[in-house]
Amino acid sequence: MKFYIETFGCTFNQADSQIMVGLLEEQGIKSVKSIEQADIIILNTCYVKLPTEQKIINHIQKVQDIYPHKKLVVAGCMVDIDPVKLERLAPKAGWIGSRRIKSIPEVVKAIMRDDIKRKTGQDNEIKTCLPKRRSNPLVHIMQICEGCLGKCSYCCTRFARGKLQSYPLNFLKSEAEQAVADSCMEIQLTAQDTAAYGKDSGDNLSDIINQTTSIPGNFKVRVGMMHPRNVADDIESIINSFKNEKVYKFLHLPLQSGNNQVLSDMNRGHSVEEYLEIINYFKSELPHLSISTDIIVGYPTEDEAAFQDSLDAINAIRPDFLHISKYYHRPGTLASKMDENDHQVIKNRSKRLNDLKNKIASSNNKKLIGTSQRILITDKGSKGGYIGRTDSYKTVIVDEASLGNFFDVEITHSKSTYLKGTIL
Repeated sequence: MKFYIETFGCTFNQADSQIMVGLLEEQGIKSVKSIEQADIIILNTCYVKLPTEQKIINHIQKVQDIYPHKKLVVAGCMVDIDPVKLERLAPKAGWIGSRRIKSIPEVVKAIMRDDIKRKTGQDNEIKTCLPKRRSNPLVHIMQICEGCLGKCSYCCTRFARGKLQSYPLNFLKSEAEQAVADSCMEIQLTAQDTAAYGKDSGDNLSDIINQTTSIPGNFKVRVGMMHPRNVADDIESIINSFKNEKVYKFLHLPLQSGNNQVLSDMNRGHSVEEYLEIINYFKSELPHLSISTDIIVGYPTEDEAAFQDSLDAINAIRPDFLHISKYYHRPGTLASKMDENDHQVIKNRSKRLNDLKNKIASSNNKKLIGTSQRILITDKGSKGGYIGRTDSYKTVIVDEASLGNFFDVEITHSKSTYLKGTIL
């Protein structure tokens, strides 16, 4: 029995897929790289945005049309967020909800017997220390918790991921130790909100960072997205943990809007001023920190003045990385009951923000030309060369290098999204 798996969406979803592959291979079910070779197709879905939903729906339909005799399992967020649509789309598919992935061998074996099994809904499965086939043997994705404490009015992901469940510290340290023993050079701590870690168990994010960096070895740790409200509760400890030389000086802190009324309508739980205070504190303690943030353009209550506030906020933050999302209604959310902004207006605003994003990122990166940076090489470039990351997690491309090693480089060229360097 052979399977092919395809993954859409976030780092957390990628880790889910790696676990599913590990669990299936443990049962003697072989993973193949070509869909043509497979007996069963597994699609691990994302549902965060409408364009993503449309892409997923089209792909599920296309797979069934082209490979009608292959078995299909649909996993991920779509399963729990939009089961009615999925039932219409793929009535003969097996399902695996986001929090039921340990059931993948059972579902796969059943569907090969033409017995459709569907494992959905919330569960308290712990995803640490499970078999995992890493897509990049040098990079280990470590899920530290699942679910969140938020009730953002635009978000449907929380309907799939559910309430917060933090994984035990000792399990997480064991997983990290195994990753280092397996020669992983980068450990990515991931969650829907890494700063929420331990709010249900009495631990905190800095505990995880400190335990991971205490493991002997030469490797780097990347900390994933944090909600500003939860960072503020433990900011000094988090900053102190970031000062460890093994931690990338990289902060992903979504703002979502630069207007306080829109933030309130979004039910974000923080103001622009509180956000800037967090950013400024981090920068004062970590001068070479790179900032990543997110903005939703065209939320139903965003008018032109509110959008201008977002532009002003981005000018103040000057992020190195900016993720821009056009607003679309999502199933079951409070915001979906409101009237949408005109889509042409949203498109125009998105372009203006994207232009500002590129201008700021280009300016930030240009300042690094001529500097010496220490980078970790973890990938080969699709068009040649090797891809490394600086201490602040900026991408550097070099012509020649060896995977899994650190190099000192001189930055020779810059673009808005990457740097080029020469090994010293």
